[in-house]
Amino acid sequence: MAAEKGIDLRYVKGSGDNGRITRTDIENYTPATTTVAAAAPTVSTVTAAEVTPTPAATKTTSNTSAGFESYEEVPVTQMRKTIARRLSESLFTAPHFYLTMSINMDAAIATRAKLNELSQVKISFNDMVIKAVAASLKQHPKINSSWLGDKIRTNHHVNIGVAVAVDEGLLVPVVRNADTKGLSQIATEVKAYAQKAKDKKLQPSDWEGSTFTISKIGMFGIDQFTAIINPPDACILAVGGISQEPIVKDGQIVPGNIMKVTLSCDHRVVDGATGAAFLQTLKSLLEEPLRMLV
Repeated sequence: MAAEKGIDLRYVKGSGDNGRITRTDIENYTPATTTVAAAAPTVSTVTAAEVTPTPAATKTTSNTSAGFESYEEVPVTQMRKTIARRLSESLFTAPHFYLTMSINMDAAIATRAKLNELSQVKISFNDMVIKAVAASLKQHPKINSSWLGDKIRTNHHVNIGVAVAVDEGLLVPVVRNADTKGLSQIATEVKAYAQKAKDKKLQPSDWEGSTFTISKIGMFGIDQFTAIINPPDACILAVGGISQEPIVKDGQIVPGNIMKVTLSCDHRVVDGATGAAFLQTLKSLLEEPLRMLV
């Protein structure tokens, strides 16, 4: 019977006398489950630390495949947050376009030298640019406009914001009614603003109400750059440094003192031809500076 069922009696436990195997033992026999050598694979979770030990991270230094790194993290100041929010809104909301023009500053250099011989307040090229911009804005009022969402405001007053760098970021104090002021008065105001910025004494009233903005970083050796519009102004002028370049004069190649300016315009307010006409006027005033002094 065991042979018919393929049962090996060596593995059957007898229940009869003296361990005798009975018919019932054979009928009830169930082979034991054997362990297969090639068992199914098991899934295990391995952490990265178990594979490749890594050094504990620190706040200031770390070792990477690129070498030793060191850094410092500081909280973002409220001023920095405000700058980030306003300029991000401007760049991604206002459709910017840019116009660049080269200006021969030879006459401006000579005129400034003569003025500084007479004036108690030393006049900078930046002061001359502010004066020329103010005069140009009176001739091109669309450049002196503001985007207000559902309307465009054309400003009859000329309030020029002058970007000033401070430790925490950038402030733009305003020279109000700049078109009515002489170079000495403009120079005095700008110097006073610079000192107040250095002493951290600028007040909100000092930087509110601009109708146009000038950004100048030419003193750092920057020849040309573009600036983000300071809302709600329609335009901002980026002023580069003065550098000597070869120019053609009377059919001859001679050295010239060239300053490049780039006008960033909000295309919702200003068209290309309008921006170009403004730059032409600005160029003519700076290349013949006596015209803006009369």
